[in-house]
This record gives sequence, structure tokens and C-alpha cells, in this order.
Amino acid sequence: MPSPTVDIIVPVWNSPFETRACLAAILNHSPEARLIVIDNGSSRETERMLEEFSERLGEQSLFITPPRNIGLVPALNLGLSRSESDIVVIVKPHVKICSGWLEALLESAADGHAGIVSPLFRGDGVPRLLPPARGCSRAETFSISFAALLLRGEMHRAVGGFDEELDGGEWCLRDYIRRAEVAGYHTYISSRPELVCGQEPVFGSAERRRQQSSASEARYFSRWGLARHYVVYFGGGTEAGDLSGTMDRVLSAARRGHRFTLFLHHKQQRYFQRHGWNGLHTGVELYPLSLLWAERDLLRQYARLKAESPDVIPVRGRDEIMFPGIGSAISFNDVADSLKHERVNIPPTHSAEAV
Repeated sequence: MPSPTVDIIVPVWNSPFETRACLAAILNHSPEARLIVIDNGSSRETERMLEEFSERLGEQSLFITPPRNIGLVPALNLGLSRSESDIVVIVKPHVKICSGWLEALLESAADGHAGIVSPLFRGDGVPRLLPPARGCSRAETFSISFAALLLRGEMHRAVGGFDEELDGGEWCLRDYIRRAEVAGYHTYISSRPELVCGQEPVFGSAERRRQQSSASEARYFSRWGLARHYVVYFGGGTEAGDLSGTMDRVLSAARRGHRFTLFLHHKQQRYFQRHGWNGLHTGVELYPLSLLWAERDLLRQYARLKAESPDVIPVRGRDEIMFPGIGSAISFNDVADSLKHERVNIPPTHSAEAV
């Protein structure tokens, strides 16, 4: 089977030393990929450095220079609009890649349903991403970063570009994950590679960034609805083998941004681990209850979650069981019904015109 074709998009705005190191590392560790560099209104020093690279690479690269700084998201859309490869990988210049990085990402994306794949990061500018469960090579996730990101080519051509009216971070990416999920593609975080992430310069005032994030959050929720955190207890007498249908619905909801904390008795926990249900999605957390003091442990941990997030919703995993000490707990069937009738306002695709 032939290897997939790969384009690597690098959005550049100044930082010539970091950018040079990033481009050199890409050429060294992924020589068969094509570079698409977007020079987003950089200084003359950075322009000269990019000109040196473009002369040396020839047809192995595409350098695009918009007439002005158009912003991160439009620049990425511009790069995507010029890619016809099987795989596109976004790499920002403050990320330091390493040997085997691309092969590891491609391995995690080998499943045809994997539309988006994020690596793990370490370093000064580490994005706050949830890793896969211990022992898992990858897990589905709702937490990714523009720092480095793999996109399946057929997916981005079907879904379109990133929404340029959202922020260049969390809400823009959440929106893209939702659009990919509607099109049948899942989002993963992989335990390999682990890339070093340097501190990225922050531009604009903190107040301006806060306003943009707040406006993007409101726009996202008006489009996709609120994300909720459900705390589920199945009862000590429930056989974990009877929960496959429930876990299918939990995974489907986690793909839409909902969170689940599942309180499990000892036998249930062991069954979940044996069947890989402990690594389905980073938005699904398993909490094993104390073997001797299960009810006391359940109430203590639920109180902790409630203090951290007052909007958590207690759920009886089976109609016939009680959630100890919580008379307001709803049935999982009620949760499933509400998820089934979630309103979705899918936006038109967004893409940039080629320059």
C-alpha cells in the first residue's frame, strides 16, 4: 500500500530564529512531505530567511505571501485551500519536532474514521490537553491545539476550513471537531509523538483576548448548544457486560463535547479495563469506588465534583437503582433522550481563496 501524501502547513509571523529551526527540523525529519509556508506579514528579516528556504526547496515547497497579516485562522484556511494531499499537518514555528514524529501521527491516523489527530506536548508553552488513559496509545478527545495538528485530506475538503469568525484557539477548534463529527470523522489524541512546545508570543491586550474568547464561546453555544458534565452511578448489582449500549451513547455524547464521570464498583472497573472502555475518550473519566466503603466514597467524590463544577448532573445509570444520598438524580434514559433531541445549527463551510 503506497504511503499517503503529506503537506505540512507552517503559519509564520516573525520569530525568524524559531521559524528557521522549525523549518529545518521539518526538512530533516520528514523530507518526503511538501511544505506550505504562509508568510503572514512578517518583518523583512523573516522574509529574507524564508526566501532562502524557498530557493533551496523548489517544487518541494509552496510559499504564500498574503498582502497583509490576515490572522492565524485565515492563514491556515489559505494553506488548506492549496492542499490536495491525503494528509495535512499544521505545525506552528514554536513547536520543536523530532525523529519519527510524522510516522507516529500517521500511524494514529491509519483508521479511516480518524479525521483529526493531535500529539502530546511538553515544554514551556504546553497546551492544556488531556492525554490518553495510562497504557493507551490513543483516545478520542475534544481537546486539541493549533500548535500541531493532523487533518485527513478528504475530511477537510468535505468539512471546509476553520470558522474565521471564531477565535484562533479553543472555540474555533471545538467547532471544527463538531463539524468533523457530523461528517463521520473522529478526533484523537495520541501518546506519540510527544513534541516540545516553546513559549509562543502573545499579542494584543488581555482584555481584547478575553472579549474575543467570550464572543466566540457565545457563538459556539448558539450553534451547538451547551456542553454538560454528567456524573453516573450504575449501582453495585449492575453487570458491566450489560452496559455496552450505554457506553455507545456515552461515547457519542463525549464526541459532542459532553463530559462523563462514571463511578464504578470493583468488578465493573475491571471489566471496563479488560474491554478497553477505560480509554474510549478523554471526556469519559472512570472513578473506581472503594472496595470497603463504596457509598461513603461515592458521596465524598460527588461532593468534590459538585464544589468544582456546581452544574454537574447526577445520573442513575439504570432505572431501577438509586444514586445514594442524591434524590435529584435523573435516569440515564432521560439523558439519552435529551441528547437525541439536541438542536444543531450546522454552519456553512469556510475556506480561503487561493493567493
